[in-house]
Amino acid sequence: MAGKPRSKTPATVPAASDGSDAVARPDYWDEACRHLVKKDRILRRLIPQYQGASIESRGDAFATLARSIVGQQISVAAAKTVWGRFEALAGSAMTPAQILVLAPTDMRAAGLSMRKIEYLRDLALHFGEERLSVQDWPQWEDEAIISELTAVRGIGRWTAEMFLMFHLLRPNVLPLDDVGLIQGISRNYFSGEPVSRSDAREVAEAWKPWRSVATWYMWRSLAVPQAY
Repeated sequence: MAGKPRSKTPATVPAASDGSDAVARPDYWDEACRHLVKKDRILRRLIPQYQGASIESRGDAFATLARSIVGQQISVAAAKTVWGRFEALAGSAMTPAQILVLAPTDMRAAGLSMRKIEYLRDLALHFGEERLSVQDWPQWEDEAIISELTAVRGIGRWTAEMFLMFHLLRPNVLPLDDVGLIQGISRNYFSGEPVSRSDAREVAEAWKPWRSVATWYMWRSLAVPQAY
């Protein structure tokens, strides 16, 4: 589409160097960590606890969005279980065509609600009929991608932000609707006291331009880390 603001998806490097198949790791990670350690006293303590770990791209746009839909409004543990069943049901490839031929009764048996089934089918139709500008997303600004994704049923801002972080590896996403982020800020900055969106936004000012990285460390600090 013409007229979309332009950006550039960060380059990635392999998460391992042993010749095995490895998920993608953002090449900005070490720079971001150095910046955050200097700027934020809490992250100065947290970051060294997770040496060698980082956010990783899931690599496939459709599967990443489908996984985010499956995980909506349920716990991390429940999302992992349902996704595993759904993957087994879909077979060897999580493709739009495969999802569209699955029987709703089988999808229900895997633990999906009827609403999530409708969302997954609508997502599959958008991909299968090429209604989304997938090939152009790496050059678009974050907000332009969010705008296009949220036109799909079942994809709200949170799901679009998870996509920006886990597929496109965008470095400066702040998902204020994310429960794990709010819990992490509450625990690490406010001694467990309730935190408003305004409080979270104020804390995150020091994280720019690496708010995705800081958010990931907030998740890691939880007893059960978030995984989208």
